[in-house]
Amino acid sequence: MTTQASAESLTEPVVELSGIRKVFRQILAPEERPGVFARLFGRGAAQPAGGDEGRNGRQNEPDPGEGGVEVLSGINLTIRSGEFVALQGTSGSGKSTLLHLMGLLDSPTAGTYKLLGRDVSGLSDDGLSALRNTVLGFVFQSFYLVPYATALENVMLPGMYSDLSQAELRARALELLKKVGLADRVNFRPANLSGGQQQRVAMARALLNQPRLILADEPTGQLDSATSAEIMRLFTQVNETGTTIVLVTHDEAVAAKARRVIRIADGRLQSDTAAARA
Repeated sequence: MTTQASAESLTEPVVELSGIRKVFRQILAPEERPGVFARLFGRGAAQPAGGDEGRNGRQNEPDPGEGGVEVLSGINLTIRSGEFVALQGTSGSGKSTLLHLMGLLDSPTAGTYKLLGRDVSGLSDDGLSALRNTVLGFVFQSFYLVPYATALENVMLPGMYSDLSQAELRARALELLKKVGLADRVNFRPANLSGGQQQRVAMARALLNQPRLILADEPTGQLDSATSAEIMRLFTQVNETGTTIVLVTHDEAVAAKARRVIRIADGRLQSDTAAARA
């Protein structure tokens, strides 16, 4: 079933999923699940008041035999360094849940996940946070910008636990904002930026720690067609530097920018094809 991207991109695996199954007691939209923002930019995971959280601070799921709603079933998937992959499927197909598992924002009920060859199942919250901060970058439809922080401060956010000095972080953030065309907006807060500008801030933030893998969930979902095309040009430029990208989208025009399109239905992989980038 699997047709991989061009041969030159087939180097070491970044993502290796084997027998992944995900069962929820209660279905929540990914952005509504507890602790997402804390996991993205903090140490460990936030505990909701009275929350039912298990190992590594994630919400307890039933064991495979205990019932619940199965969202992913039997996922076997390898994504290699330098690939640009689009995940597509209807609402509720499991594509965003799969992206969250790749991003260590959630854990599978069963199966194995190796990130850059490392099995992540036994890692502590701090270990998962360290991987997220050094290996992964995130871009979401809802931007997840801190409303009271400037564009510059938002971009610097993932570096709060890095070894870089504030001066180094600031210099890197300024350079990234320049690259995404916001050199004149560094002191603007999100409310004073357009949707496209907010997404460019989010992309600069995702690149701050020079990640190996960027995960994007409907990054153009709130943008008009012209702004969406602009954002996708940025993703293409980032991918051309060697950064692996996995992007969830319902938009065929957006998916056409990827080199590999994976379709999901009812929690299972339905097709996996390579395509020339549009």
